[in-house]
Amino acid sequence: MASIHDILAKQTLEFDDLVALLAATGDDRKALFEAAARTKAEHVGNVVYLRGLIEFSNVCRKNCLYCGIRLDNKEVERYTLSDEQIVAAARFALENRYGSIVIQGGEITSPAFTQRIENLLREIKALSDGKLGITLSLGEQSEDTYQRWFDAGAHRYLLRIESSTKSLYNRIHPNDENHVYEDRLEALRLLKKVGFQVGTGVMIGLPHQTLEDLARDLMFFKQIDIDMCGMGPYIEHHQTPLFEEKDCLMPLQDRFDLALRMIATLRVYMKDINIAAATALQAIDKIGREKAIKVGANIIMPNITPGVYRDSYKLYENKPCTDESAEECTGCLDARITLTGDEIGYDAWGDSQHFGRKQK
Repeated sequence: MASIHDILAKQTLEFDDLVALLAATGDDRKALFEAAARTKAEHVGNVVYLRGLIEFSNVCRKNCLYCGIRLDNKEVERYTLSDEQIVAAARFALENRYGSIVIQGGEITSPAFTQRIENLLREIKALSDGKLGITLSLGEQSEDTYQRWFDAGAHRYLLRIESSTKSLYNRIHPNDENHVYEDRLEALRLLKKVGFQVGTGVMIGLPHQTLEDLARDLMFFKQIDIDMCGMGPYIEHHQTPLFEEKDCLMPLQDRFDLALRMIATLRVYMKDINIAAATALQAIDKIGREKAIKVGANIIMPNITPGVYRDSYKLYENKPCTDESAEECTGCLDARITLTGDEIGYDAWGDSQHFGRKQK
């Protein structure tokens, strides 16, 4: 069997190589993390770009078995921000030099919803004079809807696959026409066709998930040629059906460590994409996002949703920073990023270099 150093020296990683990297411990783990840090410095630089996260609504038509805001959870208090609140959050991002925002919410499909998002995109573009970059994370939509939002000013879109292994995907979603694996794949294809910088991601440490499943996820990312990735440890929520399988889970710290190895392996495997340090990492480790930045992540998403609503957008338990204001969240960013040895790319979109190279 090849050593970790032999694997890391390869130009092209194969399936067995990815599994070996994901399994790395001790000195092998250290070598992986060092290689990921070098790769990041060489290919995307030691700059962390900000995405001000606006969680505009927890209303969702989906019933995913792992999610705290699933349709059938009657215990969650539903909310939807007003247009004025969303625009105010975008203005806050602009004034604090974030460079970009993410508009994220539960999955909704309707002509009125499509029009509302289109109007908001145009208003945000106008108020920032085009300076704010905009990422959307609003689920599966039609090609026409994606095109309208792209034309209105959004240029990045995150649609997580959650697991690219179809059998595992089906295990964590209801078996109905609203949760079809092939529909998810088609939505990713349509996003690329429209022209978005496309991101996806998975949950790490799901019940019954294997290292081989995660290695296939990494190969899936490369196969569909993603521009960015947002992935983090699976954290259970007691108001979801998947909570019944909590006894099958690896300990939280093990899920955290595996998530770091996934991020590092992805950085080595897809050298110039954007990789987010997911908030879920911080739910397990107080400096979880900083640790992710040190092993390959280059995007961080401070929450700028009005504080009163943050506790209601709870996809998983122990969500961090729900009691902070946007100002408090911004205030600690410089100190946190300085700890990693990186710097913040203020006033910059921080677009995917991988996407940029494909356009040349």
